[in-house]
Amino acid sequence: MQHVALPCETDWDGWRRASRALVLAGVEPNDISWSVGGQTSVLPDGTGGFNVPRALVAMAALAIQAREAERFGLLYSLVWRAHQGEKPPADDPDLRLAERMAHAVRAEAHRMRTLMRFMPVPDADGERLLGWYAPADFVLEANAQLITRRFPADRLSIITPDASAHWDGSELRFGAGLRDATDDATLAAWWDAHQAVVLADSHTGTSVPEAEALDEAPRPPGLPPLGPVVLDWRTDPDLLRARREAADCRRCALHEPATQTVFGEGPAHAAAMFIGEQPGDQEDVIGRPFVGPAGQLLDRAMEEAGIDRRAIYITNAVKHFKFAPRGARRIHQPPDAAEITVCRFWLDVERVRLRPKLLVLMGGSGARAVLGRPVTVTRERGRRFRLPDGQLAVVTVHPSYLLRIPGEEQKAREYEAFVRDLAMVRELMAAGGAEP
Repeated sequence: MQHVALPCETDWDGWRRASRALVLAGVEPNDISWSVGGQTSVLPDGTGGFNVPRALVAMAALAIQAREAERFGLLYSLVWRAHQGEKPPADDPDLRLAERMAHAVRAEAHRMRTLMRFMPVPDADGERLLGWYAPADFVLEANAQLITRRFPADRLSIITPDASAHWDGSELRFGAGLRDATDDATLAAWWDAHQAVVLADSHTGTSVPEAEALDEAPRPPGLPPLGPVVLDWRTDPDLLRARREAADCRRCALHEPATQTVFGEGPAHAAAMFIGEQPGDQEDVIGRPFVGPAGQLLDRAMEEAGIDRRAIYITNAVKHFKFAPRGARRIHQPPDAAEITVCRFWLDVERVRLRPKLLVLMGGSGARAVLGRPVTVTRERGRRFRLPDGQLAVVTVHPSYLLRIPGEEQKAREYEAFVRDLAMVRELMAAGGAEP
């Protein structure tokens, strides 16, 4: 039995070197055990060509950051099979599991960047921005590289239970993690205690493949620069309680085939709430709203319109994925009026707790959930509605509509119109929900 011990949970270079050597030496997956820490067996000297699809390597670079103990062996098995010339079908269980892990890592990396809030704290050199986050996967190192590239002028520290990252404007250092710090009483002790951690247990560099895994497209030219979101890091406790209760929601039959409830997310004091229709396939698997193709298009359009997604709350009219199975695929089905009405309970909870000044109703279902009537988006797009509770609502298209448009020219025109809608939303946000 060959044993491979990696020095840390995200040792991509070490896993890749060991996998290449073992595959070329003909060591089968069942003859290898993997661990983090410990003593590695002497690797064999494998020779010959190493044939693995680039797409599989990119997926493995993401999936290796998943918080899943069996990921090293699972990914090696896929690499072994690919090297043998096997092409697994789309519904292969190992391939599907690896894809889900990769999706989850990408979503968690985005979630960390979206939801993490920084607090200014004094240190020996003046002031440092301190962020706390407890990621579901091992995404700190790759995310820290991306964050420091985007905000090179800000001195930052990011603390997680597993590890920490520290940027001084020229050098990125990694150190030990720290226990949860989620209340005012522990906050001062949290930062004071971490000074010793920074000095005694720090290193530079990382083995995480951040360029392959977590990088983002550059921002379009001419936009105002984004900075770290320095806000109250606490989340509304009643909204957290509602999220936990919604996880067991049985108010309609949609919960039965769905993987999980997908609640909204965003800061407790968001100026705007974006409301879509329902989670899609990727959102259902990952458990976060707008992380699939429509969400990625929305992110890009928000960037071009000058809206920081980290500063808005985003949710759906219906919190479970409604679909029709078609082979290994799950085909989206729009929710009906009764399902929208039943699920409005949770949307009302979000609206009451957050009390945003502005509601952005994306698509007919999102608009119907708030306005209480059928809405033809093409006719009412751009209209503004003053609601009984004082909130201002505006109607626009759902980003998934843009994905369904045939023809690149028409798609480009509709995308530009959507960006213009969002630019108008940005002005309404700046006006605090008052019509400028």
